[in-house]
Amino acid sequence: MSTQTNFDLVLFGATGDLAMRKLLPCLYQAHVAGLLHPEGRILGVSRSELDTEGFLAKVETSSKIHVKENFSGEAWASFVERLAYLKVDVTQPDDFAALGDLVKARKETDNVVIYLSTAPKFFAQACENLAAIGLNADNVRVVLEKPLGTDLASSQQINTDVARYFKEGQIYRIDHYLGKESLQNLLALRFANVMFEPLWNNKYIESVQLTIAEQLGVEERGEFYDITGALRDMVQNHLMQMLCMTAMEAPAGLDADAVRDEKVKVIKSLKPLTIESVNENVVRGQYTAAKGMNGYLEEINVPQDSFTETYVAIKAEIENERWKGVPFYLRTGKRMAGKVAEIVLNFRPLQNHIFDNSQTAPNRLVIELQPNESVRLYTQVKTPGAGNKVEVTPLGVDLGKAVEGRRAEAYERLLLDVINGKLALFNRRDELEAAWEYVMPILENWANNTTPPHGYGAHSWGPEAARELLARDGNKWHEEQ
Repeated sequence: MSTQTNFDLVLFGATGDLAMRKLLPCLYQAHVAGLLHPEGRILGVSRSELDTEGFLAKVETSSKIHVKENFSGEAWASFVERLAYLKVDVTQPDDFAALGDLVKARKETDNVVIYLSTAPKFFAQACENLAAIGLNADNVRVVLEKPLGTDLASSQQINTDVARYFKEGQIYRIDHYLGKESLQNLLALRFANVMFEPLWNNKYIESVQLTIAEQLGVEERGEFYDITGALRDMVQNHLMQMLCMTAMEAPAGLDADAVRDEKVKVIKSLKPLTIESVNENVVRGQYTAAKGMNGYLEEINVPQDSFTETYVAIKAEIENERWKGVPFYLRTGKRMAGKVAEIVLNFRPLQNHIFDNSQTAPNRLVIELQPNESVRLYTQVKTPGAGNKVEVTPLGVDLGKAVEGRRAEAYERLLLDVINGKLALFNRRDELEAAWEYVMPILENWANNTTPPHGYGAHSWGPEAARELLARDGNKWHEEQ
């Protein structure tokens, strides 16, 4: 997974939260692990009035806090030799001349990666200014950080703007969930093990649950969150990627287009929602004060009459031969009872029972993405002692311990893939826009819906309406099973 070629990585928004908390610490860890080409350079770019020395001081302070492995002064000293800083305002074309000179001065650079860790409203202007100095040649790759739009139309506009200057094969639309080892392991679990793939269909699976739950509230991001909400922040991207990886057919290979073709097929096979069907199949929630914590409406910079959702649950259906009749329940929320991202496959119960109580607990396969990366298969074993009863016992594998070798963080893996020109773990335009098309009826319904979101107490598992969504089908959320 090391970078095989020389590179220049130009990081716009280098003094921002994502760069300081995730991107630069991940690059440091890749450097320590010997995964970066010896001649690879990292150029931090932002409009902050800093010199390289001041920038390095900020990066060091942040990296000491956020690196997941031990911080080494010796390793840091060699890492900073890769780093430099340049003040560039993306809205000022004249600022880009110095950037072009700095990158082009090293003619032996094989690849140039432009990472736009900025607000999407700046993407078009940044790309135009990059093209004006020749930094859109075939050896240049541009990384677009989410959110890519607020609806289908704005997403299409962003994609069209960027496509004026970069070819589709140069554009890396990043979703860090695709960099998680356990989500990638889902393909291996399914397609490299004969005992799973034959059961991965509607004959044996009764329902599927996809959950991303956060314990934190909106904290001090109330103003941003209130114009975003959980649907745009989590469903259209992260949960949709989890759905695709769970439900996709086996790709012809692991090359980028083979994988992404199958993911697009999943999204396009989803039963379309209508503005009317949203009320039946989607739950909008908002956390309320409980357990000494503020409700959403009490958070800083949140309007008192806000209907913005902090929780979403969706019953989705995939209308293809493999999954027809199997409900997929998607949910995400803030201020929930636990921090977890997981995929749960509930298998159908046995038709013939020879044990006294074997019909009470069908098998479940739980793939946990966070906080731990693990796979657990809930099986029935005989209860010790006399009698013929069985009880549920999980058979688990902690992927972090079971497989030897260093496990890269999601952003680290994805950054290395960009440098190496591997597109499989990045969204293609048609995939992104198909996801937006699916959620648009929800946005349109909510825009004209005067019914307040369902309340749920802070540090609970969501509103009662979300339980009822499953109960109508005779199902329960995983934590209640």
